[in-house]
Amino acid sequence: MNKNENHQIIHQSYEDISLQIHTRDEHTISRKQISDNALKVLYRLNGAGYDAYLVGGGVRDLLLKQQPKDFDIATNATPEQIKKLFRNCRLIGRRFRLAHIMFGRDIIEVATFRGHHQEAEKNISQQSKDGMLLRDNVYGSIDEDAERRDFTINAMYYNISDYAVHDYAGGVEDLEERLIRLIGDPETRYREDPVRMLRAIRFAAKLDFDIEEETGEPIEHLAPLLVDIPAARLYEESLKLLQAGHGLETYHLLREYNLFQQLFPVIAPYFTSEYDSHTEQMLDLVLDATDIRIDEGKRVNPAFMFAALLWYPMMGLTKQLMDSVGLSDYDAMMEASNIIIEQQIKSTAIPRRHTATIREIWQLQFRLPRRTGKRAYRLMELNKFRAGFDFLEMRAQIEGKEIEELAKWWGTFQTAGRNMRQAMVNDLGGAGSGSKSNYRRKRPAKSKAAKGNK
Repeated sequence: MNKNENHQIIHQSYEDISLQIHTRDEHTISRKQISDNALKVLYRLNGAGYDAYLVGGGVRDLLLKQQPKDFDIATNATPEQIKKLFRNCRLIGRRFRLAHIMFGRDIIEVATFRGHHQEAEKNISQQSKDGMLLRDNVYGSIDEDAERRDFTINAMYYNISDYAVHDYAGGVEDLEERLIRLIGDPETRYREDPVRMLRAIRFAAKLDFDIEEETGEPIEHLAPLLVDIPAARLYEESLKLLQAGHGLETYHLLREYNLFQQLFPVIAPYFTSEYDSHTEQMLDLVLDATDIRIDEGKRVNPAFMFAALLWYPMMGLTKQLMDSVGLSDYDAMMEASNIIIEQQIKSTAIPRRHTATIREIWQLQFRLPRRTGKRAYRLMELNKFRAGFDFLEMRAQIEGKEIEELAKWWGTFQTAGRNMRQAMVNDLGGAGSGSKSNYRRKRPAKSKAAKGNK
């Protein structure tokens, strides 16, 4: 398909878009619900003669009577014009230039209306041969901007000049029907930016909406397009998907549409039709636990989640290395850790600070069974001990038996008094915690020359 044909398809698919204006008395949004900093930006832009709208998720959430996470603004002012208006502004982005207005830690994002990238006279964009947008600094009108937005429920604009909501794609109706619907031809829009497939899943899980049939139909066979998305971007998307409070539901939707398999290709071989492999049980456990922590307002560590997700694939490779190469269990685990993490970061670029923690959590699983002498006391002093223990407890729910007993021992040891701790260590005796879970590292045999020098 050439550019002109692609351009034609997009505009044909926009023919049914028509503006509906909901006046102040026809919607429930109040300025009292909008942050003071967002209002300052809106009013200053409007006072300088520019159009200024609250847009996207902020409008959507306010109409759903939810508190928006962010207040994003769209305007006909260019990034350079915005910067002149605000001393506390910085311009960011290469794929599409944005203005960030800084109010301490609060950042209000302001975007210039986007235009159609196929129009030659405006073209400051670049597409791949498959239709993916690589660069997109094309400015246009609010109508074009609405057509360029991904979902109908994100194409609503709150106008600060008259407090009306401008709905360009039937977003208000889709909110009422609880539908996630793409604007334009779904396959074309997914090819422009394959991450839109992930966004469809994320919004469906977050809002408890259904994905409209035509919007969902192409996803499964277009899912492999994600391989062309930079791994750093997919890492950020994976956190939005799995660590935003709806991770368990999101994971099941991602699997249904063949998307999770693209994000975590090293995990996919461990999937079963019954959803009952150790890997799948761990996915359910860790994502459910993450959702609960977020709901309780507790912090979550991406490294812990990734350590849990990748544990059984790593252990599967460990066993292969032990059987095929003859490595000790510990050495095989170290080698398998490097291989699994290296493979995973090709898809989602987990930062080094997290991969280091992942390795520490995994190594602790091999060290926690070794509790004799002073080892138990020393292990408790380690920085990542708590994370290692929490993960051990998760494994116990899946593996039972020895791991369950080991987790109970450590749970008691942490809360026991000094005398009881010593008694618990003494009770282990010289045999440690059993040969199967002692994970001793094999030492190389001494050479004949070394023996002769004794």
